[in-house]
Amino acid sequence: MLEKPISFPITHWADDDKPREKLLSKGRVALSDAELIAILIGSGNKEESAVELSKRILSQADNNLNELGKISVQQLMQFKGIGQAKAVTIAAALEMGRRRRDQEILKITKVNSSRSAYELLAPLIGDLQHEEFWIVYLNNSNKVLHKEQLSKGGITGTLVDVRLVLKQALEYGAVGLILSHNHPSGTLKPSNSDRQITEKLKAASRALDIKVLDHLILTQRAYFSFADEGIL
Repeated sequence: MLEKPISFPITHWADDDKPREKLLSKGRVALSDAELIAILIGSGNKEESAVELSKRILSQADNNLNELGKISVQQLMQFKGIGQAKAVTIAAALEMGRRRRDQEILKITKVNSSRSAYELLAPLIGDLQHEEFWIVYLNNSNKVLHKEQLSKGGITGTLVDVRLVLKQALEYGAVGLILSHNHPSGTLKPSNSDRQITEKLKAASRALDIKVLDHLILTQRAYFSFADEGIL
């Protein structure tokens, strides 16, 4: 009969294997996601070290920090060894990471490719569980004048007000538009309604000498560009 492995607390590990000591001696980039979370929670439970518990928490989020960020404090507290204080600490750290990522958006002032448009929009809508439609308004040098959520809907779709898009474009003096929305389902294939709203906005904008430069469909890790695919 196999004996159950003994879980040693972090204090009994070699210094190089302890997350805090490892961070100090090798730098923060040397730590795994689980080790970083272990530093946040400080201790595990009677059966698991902080690192082992952190690995189990991560596994419930497909080992993805973005997915972990969607887990509520109450859900985190369902793990043995995670009380309210530890759950709040994890949630706060992940929110700080999200806000840090959002700050990177401010550095993008010009859109010169579908990739730069994706980098601008992904932190806003890439990992949402519902669908949102956003517009980026550009001047004649493709500099960002404004970006705005046009609509917010359920997981199946959103409503797009063409008149509002053009009204805003005139107010900002925009000559170019980038349309974007996310697909919470994870599929990058444009639907018939995606194609229809693109054509509708193109036709309406053309009358005002405003050009639709692209329409991006975003998921958490990738995007589809109407312009890149030659269907704009």
